[in-house]
Amino acid sequence: MKEPSKNRIVAMIPARYKASRFPGKLMKDLNGKTVIARTYEAAVNTELFDEVYVVTDSNKIFDEIVNEGGQVIRSKKEHECGSDRIAEAVENMDVDIVVNVQGDEPFIDKNSLAKLLKVFEQEGAEEIDLTSLKTPLKDSDDITNPNNVKVITGKDDFALYFSRFPIPYRRDTSANVTYYKHIGIYAFRKSALMDFYRLPMLHLEAAEKIECIRYLEYGKKIKMVETSVKSVGIDTPEDLEKARKLLS
Repeated sequence: MKEPSKNRIVAMIPARYKASRFPGKLMKDLNGKTVIARTYEAAVNTELFDEVYVVTDSNKIFDEIVNEGGQVIRSKKEHECGSDRIAEAVENMDVDIVVNVQGDEPFIDKNSLAKLLKVFEQEGAEEIDLTSLKTPLKDSDDITNPNNVKVITGKDDFALYFSRFPIPYRRDTSANVTYYKHIGIYAFRKSALMDFYRLPMLHLEAAEKIECIRYLEYGKKIKMVETSVKSVGIDTPEDLEKARKLLS
């Protein structure tokens, strides 16, 4: 059971069947269960949420979660991103905090999620619209890889900007700089999520193809929480093989 909290918290797992890099990956077998079923089960097992739902555009994924005894919502519209898919699902729900759990990350770290949610119970929490995770990058290939979204923050760990480019740019090569990767797990206030849903995409988000930039462009405050836990996402068939070995 989830521990008592003044906030009603739900986890939403956006699940698109036609992933561009690895179509159908959420329905692939991961040691006896599908990837999406493993992710749903892991989210429930954290015991951090009042409810856990999968939100999908796919009949296959819908039926899979129903057959597993889980809760699933069918999207009514086509959506550009996971946040829009989640916003449609929670629009008429009585909920305070919405957590976006990636459908292709079945190895959920409970401690990292708990840190995100703790932010909304701390002093000054009323000024925070959403929280998300960052982790240090050490390898130069990881830093320059555009698939790794980088984030820079101010002294209070509020996000200043996200980019696929290595930021900050080290003009002074002797400067002591830590690069951080943004891990795409979010905890939103419902009000901030609904604002995102209703506001149009602006130029910076369109250029970088990073949805959380929209929040910054409209003046929302994103509190970043550092974690040392590396996310294990399944983006390729090779990732799936790694996940199978990790589970066994």
